[in-house]
Amino acid sequence: MPIHYDITHTTVYRYKKPVRFGLHRVMFRPRESHDLRVLATDLQVSPDASIRMIQDPHSNSVALVQPIGEATELRIVCRFSIEHVPTSVDQLALDPSAERLPFAYSVDDRFDLERYLRPHHDDPDGRLIRWAHQFLEDGNDTREVLARMNAYIGQNFTYAARDEEGTQTPLQTLDLGSGSCRDYALLMMEAVRRLGVATRFVTGYLYDAALDVEGESAEESVIGAGTTHAWLHAYLPGAGWIAFDPTNNLMGGGQLIRVAVARDPSLAAPISGTWYGDAGHYEGLEASVVVRKVRD
Repeated sequence: MPIHYDITHTTVYRYKKPVRFGLHRVMFRPRESHDLRVLATDLQVSPDASIRMIQDPHSNSVALVQPIGEATELRIVCRFSIEHVPTSVDQLALDPSAERLPFAYSVDDRFDLERYLRPHHDDPDGRLIRWAHQFLEDGNDTREVLARMNAYIGQNFTYAARDEEGTQTPLQTLDLGSGSCRDYALLMMEAVRRLGVATRFVTGYLYDAALDVEGESAEESVIGAGTTHAWLHAYLPGAGWIAFDPTNNLMGGGQLIRVAVARDPSLAAPISGTWYGDAGHYEGLEASVVVRKVRD
């Protein structure tokens, strides 16, 4: 059955004195497909701004926002109503040739997936590939290997949210034994690529029934709701792009609402831009995401 959500994403930058703003790239709009449909959108910016909508090389929707004049605050508020029809991962059968690792993609698939197959971060001593190999057991069943890795990260690493931009390298996450959702996603992406499976980074929203004031569920709260969230897709022949959220040990499901995909986290920042003024004028950032399930 379709699930309807109302989403409000608010970002506020504050400054001690009026500053001028350069162009900002905003990626907040949910990414539509057969399982997700955007029913209504609203984008409000203060101060007044010119807004253009484009698609980037990954076909993500990007709002190019150019604030006009000076201000002590830049406020960007996006509201969406969506319809989500999640598919159970168990219903997505793999092609027989891909049921066990290692497997080979078809020539056509490999040509299209090349940028998602190639590792983007160095592993000079082979630590990451050795770490990935620990999940190869029980006949190397592809789905089970990925499920084990997905569960292991959330259970054995310490979640640590960070406000600053950027993502830890996979080796840094292994050394620290901790990270944010973006770090977890990148670690699993790079490890799975070394097992010969194409992966891509996903940024979006996470529904948490415990934060829904109108929610009726007593489900355990998830990690990463209330702000933008990150996970990954793995491309498995026969099933297509499958969502894995190592932060919460989720595979697919209706709680993950994708906004943008990219071959690397650096290409999927929810918002980026410039401002002009004294560096000491910057006071800080406030960002929040509210996801509510619409009741009939």
